[in-house]
Amino acid sequence: MPEAVIVSAARTPIGRANKGSLKDFRPDDLAALIIRTALEKVPALDPNTIDDLYLGCGLPGGEMGFNMAKIVNTINNMDAVPGATVTRYCASSVQTTRMAFHAIKAGEGDAFISAGVETVSRFRFGTSDHIPDTKNPLFADAMARTDATAQGDGTTTPSWHDPREDGVVPDAYIAMGQTAENVAKLRGLDRRELDEFAVRSQNLAEKAIADGFWAREITPVTTPDGTVVSADDGPRAGVTYDAISALDPVFRPDGVVTAGNCCPLNDGAAAVIIMSDTKAAELGLKPLARIVSTGVSGLSPEIMGLGPVEATQRALANAGMSIGDIDLVEINEAFAAQVVPSYQDLGIDLDRLNVNGGAIAVGHPFGMTGARLQNTLLNSLEWHDKSTGLITMCVGGGQGMALILERL
Repeated sequence: MPEAVIVSAARTPIGRANKGSLKDFRPDDLAALIIRTALEKVPALDPNTIDDLYLGCGLPGGEMGFNMAKIVNTINNMDAVPGATVTRYCASSVQTTRMAFHAIKAGEGDAFISAGVETVSRFRFGTSDHIPDTKNPLFADAMARTDATAQGDGTTTPSWHDPREDGVVPDAYIAMGQTAENVAKLRGLDRRELDEFAVRSQNLAEKAIADGFWAREITPVTTPDGTVVSADDGPRAGVTYDAISALDPVFRPDGVVTAGNCCPLNDGAAAVIIMSDTKAAELGLKPLARIVSTGVSGLSPEIMGLGPVEATQRALANAGMSIGDIDLVEINEAFAAQVVPSYQDLGIDLDRLNVNGGAIAVGHPFGMTGARLQNTLLNSLEWHDKSTGLITMCVGGGQGMALILERL
């Protein structure tokens, strides 16, 4: 059975949505650019012999609609290459890598592009939560219950519990910040530990920038107005606990989630080129890493932040490994309130976790993040001279996803 290996990886900088450095980029143009960059790193590969492009996008509508994957191929003069646009929200471009991994293992192809893009700046309503008149009325009572919680009017129990126990369906459309607040209540998390984790993320990212870590994986891009962007917008220098702890809660008056301990809204794109090991050898390419295993899990949408736990356990089981076999871990920092209990439940030591900072500092363009984390993990394994790494994340709607890589 062939092995699936990553032979190239590239990502753009990450811009802040609506006011940041990439706000004037169309998503299809940005995805096309970074895919070209990834392909240029493997000149022995004829792009038109690629079996498929899988393009992850969390919110595939508007400029991110019309099967953007095939549009990107057309932009890149790759008419012979089919394309599929895939959404699994925050894990969209982990799913695309999983699809390439499975296709290679099944013997149904030798070369694939796994990419991801999100430009929240260009999405008409900001996020899908804001699109009017599209939500299934079946969930109206559940949404009203969530709204009451958000207003803090005392109509709900002080600690989260499964609403199905009360004969109520979970809120399928719940805002992600509300899920973080639910996890914080369920797990008894206090504001201080969340803010301390957020400060850690920013401080580690600041150090990694100074050391040159992030520059190694970022492809500078030229915006439509001619500006060259070579760094992520998000990381802030000199972040302190006193500064972050002074911020007000965003989602509930008595909540713990603030703008300082969660990720922002962002724009960006990333790609990896995945081949069978036999095809890579035929082309004389040295693989960067082998895809070892993946895992995906489901849970209530109202506590989706705990999704990484079971997904990681499944990926480890599929690989015949334990968490102790993993050298470095990247958990997507959607919210400190979901990362903290996830790494604790999994028994991950902090000295192995997000060692260069995470999405609280760097950013989280939904569809891009899975491929961005693959770029970062590959970079980090080489930078720290480690062998095995794990990517995992929570997923909107009540899911988790994980991917294990072995550096070659």
